[in-house]
Amino acid sequence: MADRTTTVVWDQALLDYDMGDHPLNPVRVELTMALARELGVLDRAGVQMVTPRPATDDDLTRIHRPDYLDAVRLAPSDPFFRGWGLNTPDNPVFDGMHEASARICGASIAAAEAVWEGRTTRAVNVAGGLHHAMAARAAGFCVYNDPAVAIARLLDRGAQRVAYVDVDVHHGDGVQTAFYDDPRVLTISLHESPLALFPGTGFSEEVGGPSAEGMAVNVPLPPGTSDRGWLRAFHAIVPSILRAYAPEVVFSQCGADAHRLDPLADLSLSVDGQRAAYIAMRDLADELCDGRWIATGGGGYALVEVVPRAWTHLLAVATGEPLDPATRTPDGWRALAAQRCPRAEVPETMTDGADPVIEPWQPGTEPDPVDRAILATRTAVFPLHGLDPHDPRD
Repeated sequence: MADRTTTVVWDQALLDYDMGDHPLNPVRVELTMALARELGVLDRAGVQMVTPRPATDDDLTRIHRPDYLDAVRLAPSDPFFRGWGLNTPDNPVFDGMHEASARICGASIAAAEAVWEGRTTRAVNVAGGLHHAMAARAAGFCVYNDPAVAIARLLDRGAQRVAYVDVDVHHGDGVQTAFYDDPRVLTISLHESPLALFPGTGFSEEVGGPSAEGMAVNVPLPPGTSDRGWLRAFHAIVPSILRAYAPEVVFSQCGADAHRLDPLADLSLSVDGQRAAYIAMRDLADELCDGRWIATGGGGYALVEVVPRAWTHLLAVATGEPLDPATRTPDGWRALAAQRCPRAEVPETMTDGADPVIEPWQPGTEPDPVDRAILATRTAVFPLHGLDPHDPRD
């Protein structure tokens, strides 16, 4: 829409969140911003580039314990440090770990504040989305939980209905845990089944604490789920719940690791399917809360083949017209990608050649494992929102 503006939060220093020889390589973010820049996405009318400040201890302790912050600061100086989920294969320590993690949180806070204060309609922090970190524990490559910290800032600024939609292949457990008993935050997560994948949570029966029943919505999908099934599940659950909840703002975690090429998981989406999901979330924000949409990155371990294209599509969707999937990746970007990751297969276009079909869910299709998952989630949470789990119109 012509009157929409978008804030893109960016600083090269966000690449300092670097665990070394590790799947969560910051090159995925570097290549995303380079691709978006070369395709002109960041130069569109209405785009505001903002440099973030690191989150303060007061910001971080809205979610994390003060003694955990002390541990994060101390750990890099002690090669034998143990505890708090740190210095493990998943969460190795690195110099400047507190500062780098705080900067990512500051970037998501900047995105949230820009939208909430009305300075922009939408905001994106592709370096964010570290959704596994707990109050006093690093987990799943995540030291501080920037989505939770940013949502806490929204609550402190007076928000009463924040909808968090997580499309990473892994359950958004840290954000769910932070707000499990808070009716001001609705958390929705579509992810690979916890029976098959880290973190082992996110069953459909997890619906929120005693003071917030229905505020946690989980859609655990079977391994191998492709665009068609994933999009069917999304549209069978997310729009109905969001319309019933009537959020003031939508906050999306857009991990790209549900792609079929991702080496750490087993869903089978295409870049084209991911692009369709971003368009759907943007359209729901336009419909329900005057376009107020905050988006972050997240997981994604096909560093060249998938993540830069997926998140460039995200940036394009947030800043205006979606990119034509047939768009060629620029020669300069392909050269940079080949230099950064010499063994990767550098994609030549922005498409995987898929044509995502959004087909409606119909009751009575439960022999299909995706449809069984849809019905289980609808049965668990729809009645808590006054919706009929068996009526496809709801």
